[in-house]
Amino acid sequence: MRKKNVKVIIWGFGAMGSGMAEVLLRKQGVDIVGVCDMHPDRVGKSIFQVLGVKRGERKDIIIQADIAKIVKPKCADIALLATDSFTKKAFDKIKLIVENEINVISTAEEMAYPKANEPALATKLDKLAKKYGVSILGTGINPGLIMDLLVVLMTGACTDVNYIKAERVNSLSPFGPAVMEEQGVGISLAEFKKQSAEGHLAGHVGFNESVNMICDAIGWTLDKPIKQTMEPIVSKVARKTKYAEVKPGDVAGCTMKAYGHVGGKLAVEMLHPQQIEPQLEGTDTGDYVVIKGVPNINLANKPEVPGGIGTIAMCINMIPQVINAVPGLHTMIDLPVPRAIMGDMRAQIK
Repeated sequence: MRKKNVKVIIWGFGAMGSGMAEVLLRKQGVDIVGVCDMHPDRVGKSIFQVLGVKRGERKDIIIQADIAKIVKPKCADIALLATDSFTKKAFDKIKLIVENEINVISTAEEMAYPKANEPALATKLDKLAKKYGVSILGTGINPGLIMDLLVVLMTGACTDVNYIKAERVNSLSPFGPAVMEEQGVGISLAEFKKQSAEGHLAGHVGFNESVNMICDAIGWTLDKPIKQTMEPIVSKVARKTKYAEVKPGDVAGCTMKAYGHVGGKLAVEMLHPQQIEPQLEGTDTGDYVVIKGVPNINLANKPEVPGGIGTIAMCINMIPQVINAVPGLHTMIDLPVPRAIMGDMRAQIK
């Protein structure tokens, strides 16, 4: 077993970053050695104070606004980056970490399969990682697992595949302000239509990544770029979470759909309605995979795998795989499958 604890930096201490810290503090063989966040309510405070967790005999970690005060050459084994959704926005942060010879796991949805939207940046990241001898991975619950890696895994039981449908009906309630803003949660229907027309609402970020990951994994070539649609989910009741509030008549989330064509036929279909507090209007969450082929597969999980804890778990559980990987930019179809780490994390490190 490796003697030294795995050293982790967390960049972004919102809903996901702070959740990762809470879980890591319960794990064996791992230490948080630095945290960066710019929120004025967190800067300068101990992570134990912010989390409401007893410090015990652990070294205190003060949240810094300046990442340069934390990141030094080889100061950590890995950094968990929980700040952005898009590769372009995450690129400079990842570059800084990599140039200090530290591995990176990013929650940015586009980073789950960056060559789908940003092939040039993906190539740059791969070259940087190889130059500095580290690995980069983008992951989360979706993209990263439910609507892509899980689908790929299930095709492993098929001799032939003709059509794939992935559906995720989920709650946005655990997520922070950035996700709420991307989905249009809390705004009026008129404002939703306006922002959507102007291209200011991202909705679910990840369909392009998931569809391309699936197709590349099983050897399909898309005829053309995937088609996506986004429709608002208007609430009939008041809804509230830690990070958002919705009045009746305003937008609680959105329904996203995507379609990928192979050989002139619809081959991959994705359906993803997501909103805060869906149960308040009788919506049951769940994850579903339908594969038409030999044999047919119908996989259903109800309720959904919760997005918040699922993303946190995926990032933490992939730490050993990323550290063990050969240097470069990786995706979830490149590395050993995720699994819960119930023992000492050091035992997972080669």
